[in-house]
Amino acid sequence: MTNYQPASLLTDADGPAAHVLNAEGRGTVVLACEHASNFIPTALGSLGLDEDALVSHAAWDIGALDVARHMMTALDAPLVASRVSRLVYDCNRPPEAPDAITEKSERFDIPGNRALTAEARDVRVREVYRPFQQAMANTLAARTGPVLLVTIHSFTPVYMGKTRQVELGLLHDADDRVANLMLQIASDHTSMRVEMNQPYSAADGVTHTLREHAVPAGIPNVMIEIRSDFIDTPEGVERVAGELVAMLFAAMKKMKLQDGAG
Repeated sequence: MTNYQPASLLTDADGPAAHVLNAEGRGTVVLACEHASNFIPTALGSLGLDEDALVSHAAWDIGALDVARHMMTALDAPLVASRVSRLVYDCNRPPEAPDAITEKSERFDIPGNRALTAEARDVRVREVYRPFQQAMANTLAARTGPVLLVTIHSFTPVYMGKTRQVELGLLHDADDRVANLMLQIASDHTSMRVEMNQPYSAADGVTHTLREHAVPAGIPNVMIEIRSDFIDTPEGVERVAGELVAMLFAAMKKMKLQDGAG
């Protein structure tokens, strides 16, 4: 029987909890993908879940990393990505958040997250959350010019039996500058149905990365949510990524943020 409360989590074979792609990128944008992976560290087995759960949206934001990688190339942007499933720890939540380590997703109970001791939670915070946060902080600190932080997420077309009409969500925390500009120019660059603070908002606790790394430093920022059925093929990924890049370039031009990409 798997011990879901080990004293340590990640082995050398598992690799790091987070990594930075294109770390030397010179563009203005820094990208983040907190839910990039569905990897479960070996020490936790499968968290008691079957394969259906482990490949579902409960485990990761399907397609988000693919979009982020395309954007990374087009924008010459560093990309900070988690390498551990949000079922282990949601890197877009602070340690005190109840859903940082959730016991139940929409459809799945998560046996490996039940009745964790404070020590077991601390292990996940230390080995999953802290490395991602440090990678994020280091990447932003290394920037020498203007910076725009963009986090990339995806969401399901149907949630709790309800069809979602929004196709592209622009979310903000206390700083709404970038989200507002992108909403204003969206129709020039995409035919997707774009809405502000949908299907989530800061009130749902989903803007932790923005709140932690951008807002206090005055760094312009936006969280982008893409409906996953638009990015479930390589062609869809490329198209949506291209539209988002065009929107960001247009927004940066309006904000007079210089970009070194290209």
